[in-house]
Amino acid sequence: MEQPNLTYIDELSGDNLEFKTKLIGILKKELPNEIKGYSEEMENTNFSKAAQSVHKLKHKISILGLEKSYYIAEEYEVNLKNNSTNLNADFENILKIMQDFVNRL
Repeated sequence: MEQPNLTYIDELSGDNLEFKTKLIGILKKELPNEIKGYSEEMENTNFSKAAQSVHKLKHKISILGLEKSYYIAEEYEVNLKNNSTNLNADFENILKIMQDFVNRL
């Protein structure tokens, strides 16, 4: 499984440590909330709203350099829109890896 990284954030922020710190702070604040929202929609079997949450989370996946995971999330989003939970385990594993990484920042 690929691992999250800060390559995109480093490229975006360049030598501006303050900007990099701000981006990481946003990630630390938003990621848990977005994961929680996704989990709540899944618990309520509201797949349409869960798909919307996945769509938002794809941005975080991309920011953390998880290219293959982005494509899994993209396919999972379509599955949810079609009331299918196929790829759920893969997506939840991606979320765990992301959250663990962000927690260590």
